Amino acid sequence: MADQSSYLAYKRDTRQLLYWMIHASNTIIKASASLLSGVPEGAPISVNTTGQIPVSAIVPISSLIAKHISPIPSIIYRLFQNIIAARRATQSVFRQIVAQKPDPEIEKSNISHGVFINALTQAFEVLGGNAWMAEQKLSNNTSDDEENVDDVIFANTFAGLNLGENVDEDEEEDVDEEQRDSRPAQQTRQKRSNGKKKKGKKGKKGKAKVPTKEATLDDVPFESYRIIEDGDGLVTEYLMAVYSLTSQWVELRSYVQGIWCEVAYGGLNSASAGAMSNIAIGMIKKTEAAIFVEFPGHDSYETVMNTITRGNPDKAQGMFHLGLSRVGPDNSVEQVSETAMDIREQFMIHCYHDLCDFILDFQKTRSGRPTKSMMAEIRDWDPKFNLQRATKEQRLKWRRSYTINWLYDLVNVFSAIVVQRNTMKGQHWVMENIDWSIRGPWNQHRRLFGLNEFAGVVTTLAMQKPGTDVRTKIPPSCVFQLQCIVDSLTVSRGWSLSPLQGHVLISPASRFRPRRDVDLFLDRENKRFGHGFRNGVDVLIQLFEKDAKLHGDFSRHKNMSTILKEIMVDFVDWLGESKYMHGLATIPPSRFSNTNTNGLWEYSPFLCGVGLIEALDLAYTMSLIVWDGIPEPFCLIHLHHMLVEKGYIKQPIGLFATLQELFGTAFFIDGKPPTSDFAGALGAKTNPGARRSVYDRRALRRTVLRTATDLHGYLDPSANRFFKQKSMLGLFIDADWDHERIPDEQLPPASAVGMLRIGRTKQVSDPVTGKEVHESTPLVKRARALGMPDEMLMQFATMLETAGNDKIPEDLLPPLPEGYSRAPALNFGRKKKDIMSSDRDLLSVLKMDIVGDIASAARPLSSLNYLWVTVRFFMIFSRIEDRLKQMRNPLWVRAYEEDSVMTREKRASLTALALAGDNQECLQVMADEFQNPRSGFMQHIYWEDLEDEEKDTHEDPLKNMPDYGCTVM
Repeated sequence: MADQSSYLAYKRDTRQLLYWMIHASNTIIKASASLLSGVPEGAPISVNTTGQIPVSAIVPISSLIAKHISPIPSIIYRLFQNIIAARRATQSVFRQIVAQKPDPEIEKSNISHGVFINALTQAFEVLGGNAWMAEQKLSNNTSDDEENVDDVIFANTFAGLNLGENVDEDEEEDVDEEQRDSRPAQQTRQKRSNGKKKKGKKGKKGKAKVPTKEATLDDVPFESYRIIEDGDGLVTEYLMAVYSLTSQWVELRSYVQGIWCEVAYGGLNSASAGAMSNIAIGMIKKTEAAIFVEFPGHDSYETVMNTITRGNPDKAQGMFHLGLSRVGPDNSVEQVSETAMDIREQFMIHCYHDLCDFILDFQKTRSGRPTKSMMAEIRDWDPKFNLQRATKEQRLKWRRSYTINWLYDLVNVFSAIVVQRNTMKGQHWVMENIDWSIRGPWNQHRRLFGLNEFAGVVTTLAMQKPGTDVRTKIPPSCVFQLQCIVDSLTVSRGWSLSPLQGHVLISPASRFRPRRDVDLFLDRENKRFGHGFRNGVDVLIQLFEKDAKLHGDFSRHKNMSTILKEIMVDFVDWLGESKYMHGLATIPPSRFSNTNTNGLWEYSPFLCGVGLIEALDLAYTMSLIVWDGIPEPFCLIHLHHMLVEKGYIKQPIGLFATLQELFGTAFFIDGKPPTSDFAGALGAKTNPGARRSVYDRRALRRTVLRTATDLHGYLDPSANRFFKQKSMLGLFIDADWDHERIPDEQLPPASAVGMLRIGRTKQVSDPVTGKEVHESTPLVKRARALGMPDEMLMQFATMLETAGNDKIPEDLLPPLPEGYSRAPALNFGRKKKDIMSSDRDLLSVLKMDIVGDIASAARPLSSLNYLWVTVRFFMIFSRIEDRLKQMRNPLWVRAYEEDSVMTREKRASLTALALAGDNQECLQVMADEFQNPRSGFMQHIYWEDLEDEEKDTHEDPLKNMPDYGCTVM
């Protein structure tokens, strides 16, 4: 998959190029020493076993390769171009910086840049790069873009190696062995020796010693391939890394602001925005992890910021600019104006200082109350403060006050369980030694939804001993997440920060409430019968009790009822509002008590959004367990299908038809509804099967229960018998919001992520038709099995490029001068065919899956209240039973009274009899009750409506919002 971080892409390209060059030169050297006459000065005369080469050796090695290998693969030239372009782009930026404000360290780095670029440029020319460029331009040839990098880089066959004809057989075997073992150590699948020595007696005098294992490249991981530069070169790489990271902050913060703008002004579901925010935060974390593994001890926000601002943000102001460019008819880009970036704002320095000041203040007393000096600064925060009429300094002060007050409430709520154990039960927990993480022992006690990991990080820092310096322990992703949290509120109040326009102010979203979607989901007041989760639990538990009485088994649904009650209590106590608003004994009151004691939630759209994400996932997985343990869903879906097939129901009923489509593989073998032998189809799917399979399933469930660390683990649907399908939301949660970690086996091929992967699958020639098709990966095979032709699969990449282009509509952005357009994101000069080369492009595609799952008509698994659907199932069966009992229908009499075996599962037995026979009276009654009344999918969704792609949900105020399009820094 493509790297969205420009620095990570540069490092990957560098490693791939080095891998090819080192293995190529090793092959030449090992082939025959006699051929090395006239070796270029500086070229190696022995094989490389480290995976590293100095800058000074790049040109000689290239000369050696050029002498013996022809032609050079086009992808090698592309890698050279990408690497050189990346270094030149960074050099250009740093030259502009020192031109305005001289900096000796950056000037040294620029010299290092020059040496590196010159070496690579000469190597490119030595290998015939100029001739290749001329040929490409002359023929307008782009076939090299189709080359598979792995095939060229890691296959390493060197078919064009010019070694003469006097290589003996032993040497040929050495070459072959080198070629077979040319992949990086982590890519080979062959088992290697474990290195253990065999026991034995000491050898006799004169006996040959066992030779030590010769060093090879086999054990060198791909990540260790690097070009050795001098000390300034290492500094240069770190500067490139932090520049790439900060560029990503600016781009993703702008995107996330736009998402929360859609929530407040355009009606986007806050859970969708929360999910997209989590994905953006996950991108930052992933970039951090990949970059800082090379720079240990330099991974804190403080170090990054001191590096990028040279230790002084005020002096750094004016060092970075954003450009406005004009794109001509020939796609040429001309920069016509530029704006100095607000360093403190765009690099989140204000947010970082607010976080550090909160932690320092909290540490002083660890009582949960601000110190007197802090209290004087942040008291009397007004949520309705007129930001449009305020000065810039007043807005910053208002935001700082909100941030610190909100953090106090967050830590007080999150730490309440331990604080109360100390104050009310006399326990003696040492606050700075407690594991506050989501893997710690206190995670099982619910205090919050959606932000437990972030709250754990902040609480850990705040609970350290007074005066503890925690700045080296704050990663950039933590600051970025807090910035997103704060931005979600300021955007709803009409204040946004644009990289190009600075502070942008419009009227607040008057009709928006942060808890809007949480309240719809939970429906605490039972205002919408058939929709809210809380009332659904109450009604379903009553029906469970009635069903238990019908079967004479009062423990029939006891476990399910208990779990449902526990989840509902957690939702009522901690989702959207908390016990904190009513006052927790010995815990300081909310910092927002003057305006709203529930300010932690009421003033945080972000918390409401991510809290709703967790609630939706719990509700979905719990519902699947309920369905997996009762017969009603299977019975009614199969009955409905048969009644439609036989004509008793003229048109499929919306709810049942949709469920049959969404969960086809759960209800039918291979997801294919039968056209005859309806009883056999039900039996084939529900037959318990071999005793071994039953044992394995029970063992899996026991393993899940034993290893689970929280409620999400207990409700893992993978241990279910039938309903194992995870929602897209659940897949992203399990993958820690990294789409690349979602297993192919669980991806719907028609999802955006599935299409993205298929679109990037290697293309091969069909041996039968000769047409280009995708390689038969498991995901491609599943897509074909679903009836997707190869022609459609080949178009997936193009479809995504078009469908994923859902940036803020042009008419909702500020107008640009005539002849101007918004510039694309800086990509370090990379020319690549791969789609989704920027974070924004990728997020636009992933958004289709997220919104589609949560609140659109695409594939809304997470939007349906399955508990209310289950209530409808029970009610339909109850009406059928009452009518058939009154008629003394023979099928009912047998299933409910006469057959002692059938009466153990009355409804399943009645269903089996109805499917197997042709009792018209029974089937007509069932058809009547299915349509009494006809029910649709929309009758039981959590929301008031589902989003329609054709419907414009944006309001006029969005026209004045900042430009959330891509900009160039």
